[in-house]
Amino acid sequence: MREFTAEYLRRTREGMWADSRAALEPLSLESRSRILDVGCGTGELSAVLAADSPGEVVGCDVDATLLESARTRDGVSTVAGNALELPFADDAFDLVVCQALLINLPDPAAALAEFARVSSDLVAAIEPDNGAVDVDSSVDREERLERRARRAYLEGVRTDVTLGGGAREAFESAGLDVHETRRYDHVRRVEPPYSEGAVLDARRKATGSGLADDRETMLAGALTESEYDDLRGSWREMGRDVIDQMASREYRREESVPFFVTTGSVPDTRGAVPESEGSVPNPTSPVSECER
Repeated sequence: MREFTAEYLRRTREGMWADSRAALEPLSLESRSRILDVGCGTGELSAVLAADSPGEVVGCDVDATLLESARTRDGVSTVAGNALELPFADDAFDLVVCQALLINLPDPAAALAEFARVSSDLVAAIEPDNGAVDVDSSVDREERLERRARRAYLEGVRTDVTLGGGAREAFESAGLDVHETRRYDHVRRVEPPYSEGAVLDARRKATGSGLADDRETMLAGALTESEYDDLRGSWREMGRDVIDQMASREYRREESVPFFVTTGSVPDTRGAVPESEGSVPNPTSPVSECER
C-alpha cells in the first residue's frame, strides 16, 4: 500500500465537499446510527460524515500519526486498524465508507469484502480517477509538464489509481449489490492571496523535490533515467516561473480531480436459516425472502 504524509493529505483534500455534497446523498447520512470511515487519514471525510449524520462516526487508519490529526475532528472517534483486517465485529456499522483508499490497495475487492463483513447495510467508496485530472494554469507549460509527469507516474504505479468510476467491478467481486455511482469534481484553485500551502507547492516545483518523491515510481514504468532528468529540469524551470508570477500576483491555477461515489448494499443472506428439508413455505406470510 502507498503511504502519504499528513501535510499531503490536508493539502489535497482541503475544502473537499465544501461546495456540494449532492454526490453523498446515496449514503443517507441523516439516517445512520454508526459510520466507519476506513483509511480516514487526517479525518477530512470523517468530519463531513460527523457534521451530516446524527450517529457515531469512527475513523480507522493503519497510520497512528495520521490518526492523531483525525481524532481532533469534532464528533469523530478513532481506532487503529488495517483495512483488510478491521478490528470490529460483524455488522458493527450500518455504513462503511472510504475515500481515496482503494486506489492505493493492490486488491480493492478484498478490502470491500472486509467492509461488507462489518456493515449491516451499506458500503460506499469515494475514489478518484487520477488519469482524468484537468489543470489550467497561467504558466503556459505547467499543464503540459503535469500531463507528462502524470503519464509517467501512471505507467509506473503498481495500484489502479485511475479506478474512479470503475469501482463497480470490485464491488461485485466482493459480493455487494451495487446501487449507483455518482461523480463529484474536486476543484482546487490557487490565486492571490496565496496560501502557505500554495507557496510551499511552488517551492517544491522550483527545487524539483516534488518530482523527486515520485522518481522511483516513474522509473518503474517506461520513463528512462535521461528522460526523467530532462523532465525534472523542465519542471524546475516551470516552478521558477510559478514563483515569479506569484511575486507579481499574476499566478492562477485550477485543478479538477474527478471523484466517483459508488454505493452497494450487503446482500441479506448472511445468517439466514435454511428451510428444513421437505418443509413447505407459508404462501400467506407477509415477509418476503428479500426483506431488509
